[in-house]
Amino acid sequence: MIYLNLWITVTETADVAFVAEYFAKCMTLSRREPGCVKYEVYHSQRDRKRFLIVEQWTSQATWEAHRTGRAFLEIYEPLIIPKVTREPHVCDRLEPLPA
Repeated sequence: MIYLNLWITVTETADVAFVAEYFAKCMTLSRREPGCVKYEVYHSQRDRKRFLIVEQWTSQATWEAHRTGRAFLEIYEPLIIPKVTREPHVCDRLEPLPA
């Protein structure tokens, strides 16, 4: 399983609504991709220029395939990336200790 969290900061305040709209489209397409377990976008209430993307993929291969899909190539890469700074974190999921 691949867990990816990204903090995204929109560079210009005027672009926040644009980025939010295209993240919603990206989320819809990504969730339809094979191997996508979770693709969620959160918009910070404290700092409206900040978004948190939470992704979960069944394998490295499905995550890499996502980067060749419509959501990534037609929306994320050409429309969102130029307007933001990104802080990606591939993570390990911690499991709770038994009670």
